[in-house]
Amino acid sequence: MTGDGFSEVTESDLRAVFDDQQYVAEDDIVTTVLLALRMGKPLLVEGEPGAGKTELAKVLAAGFETDLVRLQCYEGLAAENALYEWNYTKQLLAIQSGEGGVADDDSVFDESYLLSRPLLEALSGDGERPPVLLVDEVDRADEEFEALLLELLSDFQVSIPELGTVEAATPPVVILTSNRTRGLSDALKRRCLYLYVDPPSAEKERAIVERKVPELDEGIAADLCGVTQRLRDRPLRKRPGLAETLDWAEALTVLDGEDGRLSVETARRTLGCLLKDAEDVERVDDDELASLLAEVHGES
Repeated sequence: MTGDGFSEVTESDLRAVFDDQQYVAEDDIVTTVLLALRMGKPLLVEGEPGAGKTELAKVLAAGFETDLVRLQCYEGLAAENALYEWNYTKQLLAIQSGEGGVADDDSVFDESYLLSRPLLEALSGDGERPPVLLVDEVDRADEEFEALLLELLSDFQVSIPELGTVEAATPPVVILTSNRTRGLSDALKRRCLYLYVDPPSAEKERAIVERKVPELDEGIAADLCGVTQRLRDRPLRKRPGLAETLDWAEALTVLDGEDGRLSVETARRTLGCLLKDAEDVERVDDDELASLLAEVHGES
């Protein structure tokens, strides 16, 4: 692997990064990410909230020791917030002072007056390795913003009318995430490789908890993962994701006096770490928790 990009990264390199960053990745994740890196293609990652989509970009940036440039999408996201905008205050002061005004034929539309936003910043990276560009929750942005992304994802360049075209010397690694709140355009999908992240199996979830929260008692880890898996099958308003499982696991390490097994009382007191909706918390009462824990204990 060289500073020119990721075209030489191997499967063993990638697995080593995942292991070092304590990211549990099945073969399909490893293969798809490897192809995206080797082919220089953007990667669209879809899945339930809390499934680890954003974490994937963070892991790649940290593991390959490069910058993470994050663009958080939202409804109404405009070009000036994603690409660039001009520093109008600085331009005005330059004109008034005569330092860069019309009088001396200089332009106030040059790079010294340009404010780079995440997309342009990712193209202009000058580090040893290209950055990882995370376009997070792209489904929350408008269709107009998708159109803005097409040039960048096709040619890794953007057009600035006053300056011309800015092209990446080495394309960044691009990870787009979506919670599937709306469908994305075919044009956007065609430019990307695709990965769907399923909710973790019981075995994977427990492995992740043991890696991320190693100080948690093994028996309690088994109990909380078992309860979480069963709650995902209940008619909840907001099913818990992996992020909530890790929150719950970390919370249980803070409390004293819990050893070997998760009690109904402790589960009740800390349930707000796992369930993030008032109706769901009320629905899972002590009797339900006792039943869920009995099922888990009966299987272990």
